[in-house]
Amino acid sequence: MARNKKKRKGSGKIPNLSDTILKILRKEKSKIFNYKQIAAKLGVDDPSSRNQIIKKLHQLKAKQEIEEVDRGKFKAIITTEYYKGILDMSARGSGFIISDDFADDIYVASNNINRALDGDEVEFYLYKRPKRGRMEGEITNVIKRAKTEYVGIIQLNKNYAFVVADNSKMYKDIFVPVNKTKNAEDGDKVLVSIEDWPEDQDSPIGKVLKVLGKPGLHQTEMHSILADYGLPYEFPYEVEEFANKLDTSITEAEIAKRRDLREVLTFTIDPKDAKDFDDALSFQELEDGSYEIGIHIADVSHYVTPESILDTEAYQRGTSVYLVDRVVPMLPEILSNNACSLRPHEEKYTFSAIFKMNEKAEVINQWFGRTVTYSDARFAYEEAQTVIESKSNTIPKEVSLKGEAYDISDEIKTAILKLDDLAHIMRRKRMQQGAISFDKVEVKFNLDENNEPIGVYFKTSKEANKLIEEFMLLANKKVAEFIGKQKPPKTFVYRVHDQPDESKLSALQGIVSRFGYKLNFKDRKTTAASLNNLLEEVQGKKEQNLVDTLAIRSMSKAIYTTENIGHYGLAFDYYTHFTSPIRRYPDVMVHRLLQRYLDQQSSANQSVYEDKCEHSSEMEYLATQAERDSIKYMQIKFMEDHKDEEFVGVISGVTDWGIYVEIIENKCEGMVSTRDMTDDRYDFDERHYALIGRNTKKMYQLGEEVVVKVKNTDLVKKHLDFYLIGKHKE
Repeated sequence: MARNKKKRKGSGKIPNLSDTILKILRKEKSKIFNYKQIAAKLGVDDPSSRNQIIKKLHQLKAKQEIEEVDRGKFKAIITTEYYKGILDMSARGSGFIISDDFADDIYVASNNINRALDGDEVEFYLYKRPKRGRMEGEITNVIKRAKTEYVGIIQLNKNYAFVVADNSKMYKDIFVPVNKTKNAEDGDKVLVSIEDWPEDQDSPIGKVLKVLGKPGLHQTEMHSILADYGLPYEFPYEVEEFANKLDTSITEAEIAKRRDLREVLTFTIDPKDAKDFDDALSFQELEDGSYEIGIHIADVSHYVTPESILDTEAYQRGTSVYLVDRVVPMLPEILSNNACSLRPHEEKYTFSAIFKMNEKAEVINQWFGRTVTYSDARFAYEEAQTVIESKSNTIPKEVSLKGEAYDISDEIKTAILKLDDLAHIMRRKRMQQGAISFDKVEVKFNLDENNEPIGVYFKTSKEANKLIEEFMLLANKKVAEFIGKQKPPKTFVYRVHDQPDESKLSALQGIVSRFGYKLNFKDRKTTAASLNNLLEEVQGKKEQNLVDTLAIRSMSKAIYTTENIGHYGLAFDYYTHFTSPIRRYPDVMVHRLLQRYLDQQSSANQSVYEDKCEHSSEMEYLATQAERDSIKYMQIKFMEDHKDEEFVGVISGVTDWGIYVEIIENKCEGMVSTRDMTDDRYDFDERHYALIGRNTKKMYQLGEEVVVKVKNTDLVKKHLDFYLIGKHKE
């Protein structure tokens, strides 16, 4: 572990002095340096070192690698072109730069990283590697740090400490002065902030921001996941105080400003463990045989007003975060679980999209605006699914939220069944128009009172889920269309999804062909149709989760933006997020903009909203990563109690250092290292996605079934290692 370097006195010959001086001058291309400034950068102050620097400066000048702009003042001569990109570090200390200027990623050797960290925006130039004959990059400047805060284990010494980051891509330990350890004990897990990284220091210098607890403990690890992504796990006191003082009563004065729908049949359908209900459906049959269907969304923007302390906090969070054992809400509980939750038998302020529809699920007319509603009933998906399947009024005890069997009215049963019919029609139309049906299996855990995993189950989407999904999609699409088609154009927040990258689709084809599947990428419709056929064909098969995951990865990432390009996956020309303002800040923005334009006001400032969209997309990405980490943590915790068992798994990834195996019965993924495959020396065959034994020619290929046993579970690094028992014999 590196100690801080001190000023060197009488240090002898300075190694690699030419390269070091050039790096200093090239990093700050516009700045002029004298020998004293360079000596300070190198941390030397003895006469011998100063003389070496002066001599080397004049040698570099003679070679025309630097110029002397004034007596004793030097500057780099820039003879090469510089580019910008984002650094993607590997765990081995080297990395790749992703740059818009190049089709392929640019390899950067570890000695050319030059203090850049994973995700940083960097400046670099290209040079040809003599022996390898390929172009590589050298980073000359860090333009913008991706992050400055890291979670890790603190190692205390007498006068200083180091924090070893959990993140394998953080290749340096962080030096912490002893007076900045926040009284952490040796071995504690902490959140540390990098404050400086001087040229003459091998390690960045930081300070401990928060002591998270003892590594491996459940609370410590959950808080660590959030802290690592810069996500809060509690509200500041002043935000809670502000929210608690809001007037959340339903007043006659406010009702008078809204469309009153309290007499219309309205109900919610949500997961059985839901704490907040931000959407409800209303249903009534009209005299002409058509149906009026309302999608009613909690009117969060009524309480969360622009520029308020509550709005600032919600914007910074961007989204609620759903970890395995908890929800970290975007809004304080007084709003998320009370005032803005459409709880049964309560009046609530809502923002509604109301559609008159015929038997063909065609929208005859539409209305958008603020409303007041009353929820007549709350259903879990399982209860609504029973109604759809049995067409009965009775909710049996085994699915009942009440813990006992009960009957629903004919009116509610009729509404659920008709909404299901219309949802089926809308879904079929979407598929015909080229939508892609991603129904990826979600891994869920049964937890005991101490949040210990005692079982794994898979969440699947049935008709009741799809009923809600279709009407939420309808509301989102129609709101986006309503604004998107206005003339002159209006600034709006869209949820867009670009077309998939052809190279990723080609890679997907290469992998799924090994399972006997074929894809047709002739045009958009054939691409969508063949992807849907693939996703349907793999249902229930051993390779389902692998294929589902690879298919999703082949798609572009959906983002928020003011520039509408449509939504490829849904096959919609216009799409937004209107239906979940309790848990997504973009939906709050959509509500505000929709009301602004209903009030005939001018278009909002596009650049302001584009910045907000970019931030919202970034926060959504971080929340998703945190959620995945929490699932991985819980999977490893679950496997700790199954170390003596053998499991059948599918090879889900192949690399030159080992194979990744996903256990079929619980979706836990771990790695088998080539070091532990002792029956032969195995080489990575990239073309066949396989490891092949040098002597035996035994092949372990992507998608194959193997038998594994747990070797090691590391809750801190969230890493699961397997022993390979062998190939699975049916």
